[in-house]
Amino acid sequence: MATGWAGDGAVHEQIDATVEDAVRRARSRMRQGPGRAACEECDAPIPPARREAVPGVRLCVRCQDAEDRDATGAGAYNRRGSKDSQLR
Repeated sequence: MATGWAGDGAVHEQIDATVEDAVRRARSRMRQGPGRAACEECDAPIPPARREAVPGVRLCVRCQDAEDRDATGAGAYNRRGSKDSQLR
């Protein structure tokens, strides 16, 4: 298959490099360390199993769930349904 200047598999190599960069960035933003014994928000104890499973944990499961819902709630707007987005 003729691909011009790109060698065979160049597209896949570029995709792999992009994915590797994204994984590296995500890992660099992850918290590290032992984590907290009590939740920052409600002071509920954080079980040792959670502290071991999630390095740098700072919230109990209930508060983390609420924070995750708040973070995804604003970004869930579907721009494809907006007339304004179709005009740009």
